[in-house]
Amino acid sequence: MTDFVDRVTVHVKGGDGGNGSAGVKREKYKPLAGPNGGNGGDGGSVIFVADANANNLLDYRFVPHRRAESGTMGLGDTKDGSKGADVVLPVPPGTVIFEAKGAQGKAKHPGRELADLRHAGDRFVAAAGGMGGLGNAALANKTRRAPGFALLGEPGEERDVILELKSIADVALVGFPSAGKSSLIAAMSAAKPKIADYPFTTLVPNLGVVKLEEYRYTIADVPGLIPGASEGKGLGLEFLRHIERTEIIAHVIDCATLEPDRDPISDYHALEDELAKYAAKLKLPLGVIPIPERPRVIVLNKADVPEAKELAEFVRPEFEKLGLKTFIVSTASHEGLKELGYALGKMVTELRAKLAREEAERDEERVVIKPLEQPARRRRRADDERGTSLDFAVERESNRRGAVWFTVTGAKPERWVRQTNFDNDEAVGYLADRLAGLGVEDELRRHGAKPGDEVRIGKGENAVAFDWDPTIAAGAEMLDGAQLGARGKDLRLDDGSDGNRVRRRTNAERRRQYHEMMDAKTAVREAMRQERTAGHWADPSVDDDRHDEHAILGGHGDDDFDEQETTEK
Repeated sequence: MTDFVDRVTVHVKGGDGGNGSAGVKREKYKPLAGPNGGNGGDGGSVIFVADANANNLLDYRFVPHRRAESGTMGLGDTKDGSKGADVVLPVPPGTVIFEAKGAQGKAKHPGRELADLRHAGDRFVAAAGGMGGLGNAALANKTRRAPGFALLGEPGEERDVILELKSIADVALVGFPSAGKSSLIAAMSAAKPKIADYPFTTLVPNLGVVKLEEYRYTIADVPGLIPGASEGKGLGLEFLRHIERTEIIAHVIDCATLEPDRDPISDYHALEDELAKYAAKLKLPLGVIPIPERPRVIVLNKADVPEAKELAEFVRPEFEKLGLKTFIVSTASHEGLKELGYALGKMVTELRAKLAREEAERDEERVVIKPLEQPARRRRRADDERGTSLDFAVERESNRRGAVWFTVTGAKPERWVRQTNFDNDEAVGYLADRLAGLGVEDELRRHGAKPGDEVRIGKGENAVAFDWDPTIAAGAEMLDGAQLGARGKDLRLDDGSDGNRVRRRTNAERRRQYHEMMDAKTAVREAMRQERTAGHWADPSVDDDRHDEHAILGGHGDDDFDEQETTEK
């Protein structure tokens, strides 16, 4: 069993954001001194990084599930929660990350390409962590001075991705099975590939490093390239992707083959035909030389066999007429390997310099616009609240039964819904304010939505459905059970007469109101003392108010009293 893995499916999950805190500051003589809830911490992200020290994807086959740390909840005294730690996963340079497609529980296949980590240090965030929820201190403003709610943390992104390794080598060796590619790598470098006298000995790509004085470059072979490999025959289709990133293609041709229908010229054309078919299916990234335009080298192998050397000398002029550099070598006797090594080193050096100049020219033409620096929290809050109709989309949908609903999609509306605590009426009202400010309500009206129609924000299992009511109020406006003001206005801060915000009392006003209250209490005590002195409280038989129905003797009117007096006489 080989330990080389060049394709694997990985399940990644970003950390969840911490919930915001809805704390209230309390001080002596100030039972409600204002909101002081802190923000929740952001969740960590799962990040793939191209690392030169990594050579395959074996680790992800045994541990395919990777999850980042979640953020912690905000605390009182405006203490923000801690951010979850990121998970940084090293992959070899040349790894391409695809979106995994396929039904649940079945084998996945590559979908849309997400990233191409060609160079060491390239990074890709595969699963972003969720944003932490804002605390009520951050939600307070001029009109909402005492929010009684906080935002929930956003769940981290979760998905399956496919990692596919496409070896990055300077020289690719292509040829028929048993042409001597593995032997050539073993003779020119310190690599020790498996070598045997039967076809398809090489089941995985071999990579070797060649060092010759000032030259240093890598060579790799493509296992089992036969006619029809571009359609899936043999092993060629499985490993042809390892030739996509190589800069020079070296055809290793077996001059000692005993098959009657093969010769060096026909082998070369057969290999080129398969490469052309495979190249037609590729979509190479910017800066990569197309396969038909890459430099070619012909390596006529097994010159230690007399008949093979004679054949190589005979066909060499034919290849040179095609403008191809041709070398006659023997991996057994090492004949011609030194000349081949130096020639490849010179070609690699010249090609690297050419590609570096072209990349520098592209960088000069590229215009980079950087935004002005702002504090992180202020920038996050401003970006989260601003938006236009381009940030979301509204669709009118229906089914065969005649049911009609409106679907709202967009990064901001869907995130706001996930961060809303629907058990808190004030939080629901705040969500309605944000959607209205973004223009969702106007867009719903434009699509024909009416109050009471079903509206769904998001799609799939995470969608939130509700009956649309454009006049829904925040919880602070419904403390007495009635909707009295505009949405987002807190009546706890109004004086109840002209709608103006209550002005904070001065110390002199506090003292005056206190003395007035104490004088009123003294007057009440004096009136009660006089009543006790008059005996009104001492003798319960005394009826001071004949019209008091709640009196101890029972209330009675004037007619009843006159009738009682007549009876006594």
